[in-house]
Amino acid sequence: MNKKIAILGSTSSIGKSLLNIIKKDKKKFKIELLTANTNYKDLINQAKKFNVKNLVITDHKSFENSKKFYKGNKINIFKNFDNLKSILPTKVDYVMSAISGIGGLLPTYKIIKHTKLIAIANKEAIVCGWPIIKNELKKNKTKFIPIDSEHFSIFSLLDDKNKNNIEKIYITASGGPFINLPRNKFDKIKLSDALKHPNWSMGKKITIDSATLMNKVFEVIEAKNIFNIDYKNISILTHPKSYVHAIIKFKNGLTKLLIHEPDMKIPIYNSIYYQTAKSLKNTYLDFNILNNLNLKEVEENKFPLVKLLNKLPKNSSLFETVLITVNDYLVYKFLDKKINFQKLIKLIQRISNLNEFQKFKKIKPKSVDQIYKLRNYVHLKIESLGI
Repeated sequence: MNKKIAILGSTSSIGKSLLNIIKKDKKKFKIELLTANTNYKDLINQAKKFNVKNLVITDHKSFENSKKFYKGNKINIFKNFDNLKSILPTKVDYVMSAISGIGGLLPTYKIIKHTKLIAIANKEAIVCGWPIIKNELKKNKTKFIPIDSEHFSIFSLLDDKNKNNIEKIYITASGGPFINLPRNKFDKIKLSDALKHPNWSMGKKITIDSATLMNKVFEVIEAKNIFNIDYKNISILTHPKSYVHAIIKFKNGLTKLLIHEPDMKIPIYNSIYYQTAKSLKNTYLDFNILNNLNLKEVEENKFPLVKLLNKLPKNSSLFETVLITVNDYLVYKFLDKKINFQKLIKLIQRISNLNEFQKFKKIKPKSVDQIYKLRNYVHLKIESLGI
């Protein structure tokens, strides 16, 4: 029997990687739904290639253009996720949530009830909306696999016997393009420099987050949420080779680590073939790297944004939405060359520390709508500052 699947954000790098995996084993899968925001031409071409009958295009202009681009009647094109019940009348076997940004929260939340298992690559769903997502997973008995390489590694190292025996979790950071750059040269950093990640091939936004190490702030929040462990028991280690993705020290004296090449194909592959004996062709162990792992604590004077972790509340709150929104807004300002790299760092620190945002540390997220309203409020506040 074919495995029925849906991919949210199929034109993203994660979505494309998953489709490349499926292409090599096409007879075993039936894709029920693909989605995109603006990239309607690629989406329709994917639908034709994989014989997909249902698409969602969320950008209004792109949705209208898609109807002009595709004149056939074999593909149903929807403008939002309101028709999931008719598109997926019975639960599919697997969903990949690969929509980038906070806009991916609502589709992720909505589709949980329509799948037996969901793999989530959308960081914001876990950082901002975890209490809501977790409750929906439990209510619908939907299994969950995290796709970020660090969290997938932790997930892979844990089982029912040892998951309550964790003493410390270490997640690794490549350090981005500036791991070896002296602090006194940060003033000269250009946008083109920040976009040159040494190991990973990613979108521009996440590449900048990697350069500032803000991505690791969010990954620590994700780890705290997913694995129910206090912030004090999670640390970040710089590891320029990106070969070790997570280390877990257990209370029984054992320490485990997980290694794989810096390629998102590996967690994606293992999620789609979860609990299935399926081989992935890859390279041999690199003993040169293993003999020189070069794991170090983060230099906080070089990457000061990691200190934001010290100001986070113990429990999930709306403040995480503030942090995501502030970072998103300012990173795009940097990508548009409106601010420089140093200003980006300083503004993230200053704006996230504004008094009027601190009250959200005491408020637990209760709905997706509440999170989106707060995002809009934070946007307006930043704009009022003239940034």
